[in-house]
Amino acid sequence: MLHFVLLIACAIAIYLSCEWFINAVEWLGQRLDVGKMAVGTVLAAFGTALPESVVTLVAVTTGATPEARDIGVGAAMGGPLALATVAYGVTGAMLLLRRRRTHAATPSDQEAIGTPDEMRRLAKDQTWFLPVFVLKVALGLVAFAFKPALGLLFFATYAVYFWREIRAEDDEQPGESEALEPLKLQPRAASPATWAVVVQTLGTLAVIFVASQLFVKQLDAVGPMLGLSTTVTALLLSPVATELPEIMNAVIWVRQGKTHLALANISGAMMIQATVPSGLGLLFTSWHFDAALTWSGAVTIAAIVYLLTLMRTHRLTPGRLALSAGFYAVFAVGLVVILT
Repeated sequence: MLHFVLLIACAIAIYLSCEWFINAVEWLGQRLDVGKMAVGTVLAAFGTALPESVVTLVAVTTGATPEARDIGVGAAMGGPLALATVAYGVTGAMLLLRRRRTHAATPSDQEAIGTPDEMRRLAKDQTWFLPVFVLKVALGLVAFAFKPALGLLFFATYAVYFWREIRAEDDEQPGESEALEPLKLQPRAASPATWAVVVQTLGTLAVIFVASQLFVKQLDAVGPMLGLSTTVTALLLSPVATELPEIMNAVIWVRQGKTHLALANISGAMMIQATVPSGLGLLFTSWHFDAALTWSGAVTIAAIVYLLTLMRTHRLTPGRLALSAGFYAVFAVGLVVILT
């Protein structure tokens, strides 16, 4: 019973921390003079993905056995899968709920998400992600002497992506800004102090990190109570749990009517997950995939091809976005088959 109570308490703590975090990170974006999309793809994504990258780093560098180090490899594959399916699916479901609450008729559910420019921008993010992810999966299927050195290539790829995001936002719509909610740490200040923005950002990240790790540990304990094996819990539930901050961010931003930030946060986090943890895995492990990891890679690629096609043709609706969660169900069915 205690595990279930702690599980719920951690979920609530993550949600509330994410609400304070995105409030702070929007002000941080203004202080750093980055564009609105870069707030999601770079600042928010980097902040919420950093704890997971630290966990991967610890696993691959301090694991006493190859099996322990391979936990980091599983995390590097599970993160993008959960983001490409569950995170996008939850965002689509939230958009459906929001549109049906704000419109008397339901035909608005069939309206495309965002503007053509926003969709082109998000499509570019997925276009960056797809070849990088295909490469990381391909490397997991082969073995050669200099494979570890390719980890540096993944770090360099993210550095180029980071620079592109910052520069693209500075070039687009210069001077454009949205009205920001008051900083929660200084609710009466029209323009909060920079120290308050930094303290709120770092403080909420610390809470998110601790609560997320505790959430995963409780999930590992609850899984067997529900009749799930340790392997199924690790491969099926833990990836969703580790991406909970990104999912919470998306829920909050959709609730606030900032769909572009919700989608940008997910796509930016996916790019980090495709490069940084992968680079660490290549440097410190054999980076060899079994059937379950290969299956997770195949499902992730299929989900991204589905989303990228809709984004490029500007036919991405809330309903079609919500359907992306179905790919995770496909992964679950295939995983059960593989493990039995």
